[in-house]
This record gives sequence, C-alpha cells and structure tokens, in this order.
Amino acid sequence: MRLSTTTHDRDSAGLLYVYPVVSRRAGGVSVGINLNPNNACNWRCVYCQVPGLVRGAAPPIDLARLEAELAQFLDSVVHGEWMKQRVPEGSRVLNDVAFSGNGEPTSSRQFPEAVAVVGRVLRRFDLAGKIELVLITNGSLVHQPHVQAGLAAMRDLGGVVWFKLDSATEAGIARLNDVRIGIERVRQNLELSARLCPTWIQTLVLAIDGAPPDEAEVEAYLAFLRALVRDRVPVRGVLLYGLARPSHQAEAPRLSPLPRERMEALAARIEQAGLPVRLSL
Repeated sequence: MRLSTTTHDRDSAGLLYVYPVVSRRAGGVSVGINLNPNNACNWRCVYCQVPGLVRGAAPPIDLARLEAELAQFLDSVVHGEWMKQRVPEGSRVLNDVAFSGNGEPTSSRQFPEAVAVVGRVLRRFDLAGKIELVLITNGSLVHQPHVQAGLAAMRDLGGVVWFKLDSATEAGIARLNDVRIGIERVRQNLELSARLCPTWIQTLVLAIDGAPPDEAEVEAYLAFLRALVRDRVPVRGVLLYGLARPSHQAEAPRLSPLPRERMEALAARIEQAGLPVRLSL
C-alpha cells in the first residue's frame, strides 16, 4: 500500500510498535512509535481516528521488540527501496520519529526507557540530531516524574514536544477532548514541558454541527496565549491544523473542517497574540 497524508494506518508496516506515515504537518515521512497498541488513552478526543478507542493507559512495552522493529524499519528506509516503493514523489524525506500512536504515549511508565531505545537506534543509523524526535501528547501527565525524565532525555536528543491545546476553557476541553481537567493544570503542565524540552502548542480547530468555535471560546484561547507570552513561558509557537481524516468516534457525523479563510484569520490572530504559527489544512 502506498502511503498518503490521509492514510495513517498503524499496521501499514506489519509491526506492533512502529508505523510510517506521510505527515502533512511534518512535511515528509514520520516514523511513528505506538506505545498504546491496546488502543487505550486517558482522553477521548471527538476527532480521534483510532477505531475501538478505550479509556486506559499503555500496556507493558517489550523494549527489545521496539528496538528491533525500529532498527529493521529504519534500515529499509535508509538502505533499502522503501521510500521509492511506498511514498509519493515529493514526500520522500525522512523527517522525524514521533511518539504518537493509538493513545497517550506518556501513560506508559516505560516512556523514559522507550526514549532511550529510540536514541540508541537513531545513533546507530547516524540520525541523532539530523532528524527530529517528536512527542505528540495531550500533556495531561507532564507533572509525573517519569514523564519529566522522558522529556529531559528527549531534550538531550534534540527532541521537541507537540502539546495538545484545543481549547483554553474547561467546557471546551470537555466538549472536544471528553475529559475534565482544570485549565490551571493545563497551564502548569505546559510550562513544565516548555522548560524541560522545546515545546510547540498543537491546536485542532473544527466545526461541530456546522458551527465554528464561538468568539468567547476563541478569545479565551487567545488570552491564554497572550498570558504565556507575557510570562515568558518559552513555547516555540502554535501548530494550527484543521480536520483532515475521518474520526472514528460517535461524534464523527457532526464534525466538519472550517473554511481556509477562517483558519487563516485565526492564524493571524494567534500571531497578533505574539506567537509564530504553522498552519496545516
């Protein structure tokens, strides 16, 4: 199967922990590390593309298998014909290795050990520091010591965090991410992340039942960003993106992407709040 930006199947390489995608945000091939093959997450975002998603945490990780799978796959990319056979022309660049997958990666108590495994394999292929190591996270567990240890290890490997912030109101988080979490905890964890490892905010914006986020919701989000800038929290910027692939959650029929002009207008307002923006539609 040839890959595309709309096909992110976790079993495309026939492996348990490792899967490749063509990422519209990364701008090339991203090698995913799935620490949640049990489809378990502590959040349930309405736009989540994971079928059979359940509440929970990552299972025990076979670190030796993770290392073997990643080494096998990178060998086929670096020394084989995988790119030519599977990736559209124009996207044949290895951009990053990303902890993402079918749930919250940091829910694994072995997250720091998994980072160490990835670091060893990257060094083996002379890729450490040459491609990015990314953590895509909802950020809800950053206050836990094992997550902070993993973030420090990622920093030492030149890694970067993409920290989910779809809303800056508790009602908005409940509606979009189906979780109850205080906005102060979000702020504290985001600041912790940004001080431990280079961190971007990632924000998905969509319409529900045809309605975009209302002005009060947008202004709360912008006020949150302005407070980060005011307090000199060292976030790198905002990865702003729209709905591109079908949700596998019950809300799927109610969701739709926003028009380009509305997304571009929001991006401009974020820049006015003081942060750079990368927009992906």
